[in-house]
Amino acid sequence: MRRILATIAALTLGLAATGAGADCTGRDMIAELPEAERAALRASTAAVPFAEGNLWQARRGGQVVHIAGTYHFDDPRHDDTLARLTPALDEAKTLLVEAGPEEEAALKSRLAREPELMVAVDGPTLPETLPPEVWEQLSEALSQRGVPAFMAAKLRPWYLSMVLSIPTCQMAEAAGGSRGLDGMLMDAATERGLPLKALEPYDTVFRIFEMMPQQDQLSMITSALAMEEQSADMASTLAEAYFAGHSRLIWEFMRTETLKLPGYTPERVEREFATMETAMMTSRNRAWIPVIEAAAAEGPVLAAFGALHLSGEDGVLNLLAQNGWTVTPLPAGPRPWRGISGSSASDGLSMKDRWPWVAHGRLHRISGQPRRIIRRALLFRRDQPPASGAAAAGRKGSGLFVHHKTLL
Repeated sequence: MRRILATIAALTLGLAATGAGADCTGRDMIAELPEAERAALRASTAAVPFAEGNLWQARRGGQVVHIAGTYHFDDPRHDDTLARLTPALDEAKTLLVEAGPEEEAALKSRLAREPELMVAVDGPTLPETLPPEVWEQLSEALSQRGVPAFMAAKLRPWYLSMVLSIPTCQMAEAAGGSRGLDGMLMDAATERGLPLKALEPYDTVFRIFEMMPQQDQLSMITSALAMEEQSADMASTLAEAYFAGHSRLIWEFMRTETLKLPGYTPERVEREFATMETAMMTSRNRAWIPVIEAAAAEGPVLAAFGALHLSGEDGVLNLLAQNGWTVTPLPAGPRPWRGISGSSASDGLSMKDRWPWVAHGRLHRISGQPRRIIRRALLFRRDQPPASGAAAAGRKGSGLFVHHKTLL
């Protein structure tokens, strides 16, 4: 869905040059938690079906579906994932993605005809709706992303919350066409002449938020603003969890961190997270299953979508299992890299408990460096010490409640 949102941003706000060249730095917040809190997070995550791993395969009879949970921003670590998925690409008759080129083209056409999808043409403006201090904070955050206050005043609240989920230093990447793992797979499919099909219609994002009450949309804004100062850390934490194969961990981490915000009771957190999970994950997961199964009936399939859709009772993997599919992790690559955020050789985990192809919690993308140099700085065997200095440069992020859109 982030590809659709980025297309909207480029068309409605003209953000292609915003934030170009900025440095993205952050720390892994999970790695810095006290051990007791990390243990509690691991326990709550382990209680969820299919909580660990990004690459899977599902088989039923003679049918096969390879599944890739994706991270939508560019990162040199995607190279290793793409290499692991090459056999699945070679075997596949179809690549399923959340949105492909046809969906993006349809979206552009629709927005040109109906700008009211993004702009409120009647009713109070956001300065009239939000408390003055919230509007002032929102205006400042958006101005740093190239969105003037007069324009933001009439935009839909849900859309502004999505803009806040993109850090200032990544606006150019997002609006200018960052590819992420999804884009890399689409490029590889196109090179092979492999058909691309969308898991959902291009207008899914509009239908989701049409059904969401205005107050819930405004809550998405205030939640994002509450963590604006820690946005770099949140995005780095998300990236490290993803590349460690622990995307579900970030969802549970967000839940506990939200409880620490002023005015957030357990009841409010449960309500808001349930609303977001239903709208952005559960309803879409259920709609995707018939699409996946229909494609699989025609031959082997590779399905790629945001990693947060994998896990949970209503996650794609469990829904397939309930339909009689045998779901197993894709066999791991040959090289054992350092595992879960904050873990080390002294934490008691054996190598079989670690997921391969991940980087140390303090290492992130080095902006502007050649890819081969980045990989050497980021990826190391567990018997090598962590890098320091420039190699510790990170990735800036977004607000707590919505930053996880990079995995949706």
